[in-house]
Amino acid sequence: MTTSRTTRSALIALGAVGAAGVAAATWGIGIERYLFTLRHATARALPAGSRPLRILHVSDAHMAPWQHRKQRWLASLAELRPDLVVNTGDNLGHEDGLEGVRAAFAPFAGTPGVFVHGSNDKFGPSPRNPFRYFMGPSARSISAPKLDTEALDRFFSDDLGWVDLDNAAATLQVAGSRVDLFGVDDAHRDWDELDALPPAIDALGSRPAGVPVLGVTHAPYQRVLNAFTDLGADAILGGHTHGGQVCVPGFGAIVANCDIPLKQAKGLSTWSHAGRTVPLNVSAGCGHSIYAPVRFACRPEATLLTLLPRA
Repeated sequence: MTTSRTTRSALIALGAVGAAGVAAATWGIGIERYLFTLRHATARALPAGSRPLRILHVSDAHMAPWQHRKQRWLASLAELRPDLVVNTGDNLGHEDGLEGVRAAFAPFAGTPGVFVHGSNDKFGPSPRNPFRYFMGPSARSISAPKLDTEALDRFFSDDLGWVDLDNAAATLQVAGSRVDLFGVDDAHRDWDELDALPPAIDALGSRPAGVPVLGVTHAPYQRVLNAFTDLGADAILGGHTHGGQVCVPGFGAIVANCDIPLKQAKGLSTWSHAGRTVPLNVSAGCGHSIYAPVRFACRPEATLLTLLPRA
């Protein structure tokens, strides 16, 4: 009798665990990955006397042509009329993803913007074992298809008027004021050329007092964040992590796919190095690989980040 009751209890427990797993999978695959969310954040980062700067930070769309709900949601964000759009990469998620990227971002034509690349802007996705992410940052598959990065860049640069910040620096007029920016190509693939930034910044010429400086990266590796802080960034924006994508409720990310501390894998925090502390916004992104169509306790997002003058 005791053995029978023990077996029955074990079966009930296994059934409960299985039901919970099915429910979690149903939520993550069928519901949460479509719950597109605009996150609002505010940080005092600008030189005293500066006007507030409203930045729409978008990242990691991983766009496939059939993802119309995501395209419509991104397009609707143009109604926010941000001062500046910062796109931190991984826009493409399919060989024909540019079709969806055009639909998503065409309404932003004429809004000042900048972009950097993630590796998925250059190579398509491939099937992967998700458990390998617990062993460290992922490696690119040698069989991944090459994407039409030049066509993506032409759309961003020619059609939208956005500036490519891959290992480069630029000056923009944003809402009538000067903003200086610099950025790097995907540090996750070691495409970042940090040594190229000082001469690129110097080439912008003298910077009057009070001009804000922004650092932009796809993958927020610590070496990049440290270098950006040393180079005088007033705020840093990054993506890549997907916020962990599948998180533990009440705990957060369990992987970040780079060396940033897990507690900073999503959202607004601060980064300190060599005596300077600056705001850091890491976007959880609004997409996922077509081979991992799930989000759990980590809604797809964009950020409306308002930078205010320091007190």
